[in-house]
Amino acid sequence: MNEAKIRAGLEEAVASGGIAGAVVAVTSAEGPVLQVAVGRQSLNDPAPMVEDSVFWVASMTKAVTTVAALQLVEQGRLSLEAPIGELLPDLNEPDLLEGFGADGRPLLRKARTKLTLKHLLTHTSGFSYEFANAQLARYLKETGTPSAATGLKAGLRQPLMFEPGSRWEYGIGIDWAGQAVEAASGMTLDAYFEAHVTGPLGMKDTVFQPGLRQAGRRAAMHQRQADGRLAVVPFEPQPAPEFLAGGAGLYSTAPDYLAFLRMILNGGGELLRPETVAAMGTNQIGVLRAGQIGSVNPALTAEADFYPGMDSKWGLGFLINPEPGPLGRRANSLTWAGLPNCYYWIDRELGIGALILTQVLPSGDLGALKAAAGFEFSLYASL
Repeated sequence: MNEAKIRAGLEEAVASGGIAGAVVAVTSAEGPVLQVAVGRQSLNDPAPMVEDSVFWVASMTKAVTTVAALQLVEQGRLSLEAPIGELLPDLNEPDLLEGFGADGRPLLRKARTKLTLKHLLTHTSGFSYEFANAQLARYLKETGTPSAATGLKAGLRQPLMFEPGSRWEYGIGIDWAGQAVEAASGMTLDAYFEAHVTGPLGMKDTVFQPGLRQAGRRAAMHQRQADGRLAVVPFEPQPAPEFLAGGAGLYSTAPDYLAFLRMILNGGGELLRPETVAAMGTNQIGVLRAGQIGSVNPALTAEADFYPGMDSKWGLGFLINPEPGPLGRRANSLTWAGLPNCYYWIDRELGIGALILTQVLPSGDLGALKAAAGFEFSLYASL
């Protein structure tokens, strides 16, 4: 593996202003094979990025929550197919938004299809994100409903945008799956993770609320400015959220998340049965296509299509590419991302997991994407 070439490409991305800094890492099923840190944790501070710098990994949380939920499915404490409203009364008869009346008021009806945990885990529940769906953004504004990003439970009580199972759309479903984990286990999500997922894997820096132990290694959030430069912007977790966001709440490090990727490469290790991990990497959405995300808030995220031209699918926790990727990854790899341009994938054919962590907004920023693409291309070119 050509570490020098990979490092040189990332350093060029820093020098050109594409990113402030990044950590990239690669693992096999046996252990780490590459860890490289470049640039600075903050453009306002000379401290260098280090291999265990702490990042808000946002939607990389979703795979961790999915593992927790599937552990409880294996134990018979959760069901993928049973109506989840039996456990979470708020989801028993959810509203579905059909549009808006002449007076601007939302037109709601009850969903006809019972929501299941499988819907929540596969983004086929009907839930969306207001940054990706103009109808939902309008609903929140018209009704004064807070965003789920506020950490208020009222922010989870959003209407569905479509009948469960009828399409794939990225949304807060896995936040609700986190609520199901809490209800089924009798534990808070952070306590459950520590006891059954992150703790057993030794992911000591993977937390919802970074503390003193992580403070000196926290990478600052950066935002692309109108002049094309990056600037540090304020960003902190909600100090006392009413719910822990199973869809986006975790902070982590490259070594920690590599341990999670290794667990998947090893068929679940001590955490999951091999057949459960196999299901995570198997199409669970039938003829639907996954991986396209809209944008009505370009300051936060650009429109995204992870595999243009491919009939990409969703398993349980992961996006699946049916054909080889343009930069080297093999067909049927597993992947997802975190909002501030954090990306990972698991190449099952080659038996490797890889990630790049940055803290750059908006999601899909071209400078950050170029750095991520360069890393992937250089990695495969050197294998």
